[in-house]
Amino acid sequence: MPHYLDLDSWHRRELFDFFRDYKNPYFNICAHLDITNLMKFLRHRPGVSKSVAFHYFALRVANEIEPFHYRFSDGKVEVHDVINGGTTVLLPNESFTYAYFDYSEDFDKFVAEATEAIAEVRAHGELKPTMRYDLIYCTVLPWISFTSFAHARTPGRGESIPRIAFGKFFTENGRTRLPISVEVHHALLDGVVVGRYFNKLEEAFAHPENFVT
Repeated sequence: MPHYLDLDSWHRRELFDFFRDYKNPYFNICAHLDITNLMKFLRHRPGVSKSVAFHYFALRVANEIEPFHYRFSDGKVEVHDVINGGTTVLLPNESFTYAYFDYSEDFDKFVAEATEAIAEVRAHGELKPTMRYDLIYCTVLPWISFTSFAHARTPGRGESIPRIAFGKFFTENGRTRLPISVEVHHALLDGVVVGRYFNKLEEAFAHPENFVT
């Protein structure tokens, strides 16, 4: 069950109060992470979608860093026990919809359930946004090796939910790199936390066998 953060004892209370009423309180960091070893790892799992694997590791690391569990709730900060996933799904007519799936530390279980959820919404094509907050919103742009990214936002819908985007991976100096964008609400997270996230994610990509159960 989620619980509320004790704001009075939180070391970031002043920053929380400072940023929460900003008109645009979000910051975004993009990086090109080395996925050479992950790609080698996935060659031995031919039925696993690369993008689904990216989602697994992104959620795996987010679940290991507490501030990624923080969400606004009635002027308070709610801490969710587990952070699950949502992603855009491209449809045959080049529109898109959303799929949602629960996080599991078990790689094969996560891949099977996420793959099924994506296939189901792709078959029906119905747009059903959710108001759940125990999520990270993800998207995949396999056509662009981007260097910057910004998400569409509207007040009152998922304002404190982190957004992660995966771009087109590419080869540079014999290494395969994946563009990743992480966008968060500055009242809840700072650059040091996002930096820690990128470092842990790159470690997971470098040694996927240590993270897959």
